[in-house]
Amino acid sequence: MNRLTAILFAILCATQVAAAELGDDGLHKAPWMRDTFKDLAEDLAEAGAEGRRLMVIVEQRGCIYCTKMHEEVFVIPEIAQVIEDNFFVVQINMFGDLEVIDFDGTALPEKDMVRHWGVLFTPSVYFFPEEVAPGLTAAQAAVATMPGAFGRWTTFNMLNWVVEKGYDGDEPFQKYHARKFAEQNG
Repeated sequence: MNRLTAILFAILCATQVAAAELGDDGLHKAPWMRDTFKDLAEDLAEAGAEGRRLMVIVEQRGCIYCTKMHEEVFVIPEIAQVIEDNFFVVQINMFGDLEVIDFDGTALPEKDMVRHWGVLFTPSVYFFPEEVAPGLTAAQAAVATMPGAFGRWTTFNMLNWVVEKGYDGDEPFQKYHARKFAEQNG
């Protein structure tokens, strides 16, 4: 290996965030994920107390798109930093048996809750407002949803659009993303 290659390799290694490990359930476990009792109202309150936004990610064992997100997208330093700085992340196993308590008080095993929400794809990422009106389910309360794997810029811009509360403004995400993408790559 010549000196230039060694230097480039060292820089690459130094700038990459560690990829998530696989847990006993076969799901990726990123350092920014929280291990909670999966009571969404409690998780929302804890997120708010920390000045963060609640983000729920639904995944499943063997999901190639989940792997793509964890190995290629979530490890990009600026994406990992936005998540760590701004989000309280709770993972739901699409086929899991742990109890989840929805905002409306419904308590179901993970696998039944994701069906109740109508989740069809993994990963599916739900973003929530600081407060959820009484009686709403997570699917109804979400201010934005990412259904599936997305690339670097779509993911980065979605995270920032949620942090900036773009959903409250006049610029829909697609226009925000197009504008930001042009700025980032112009």
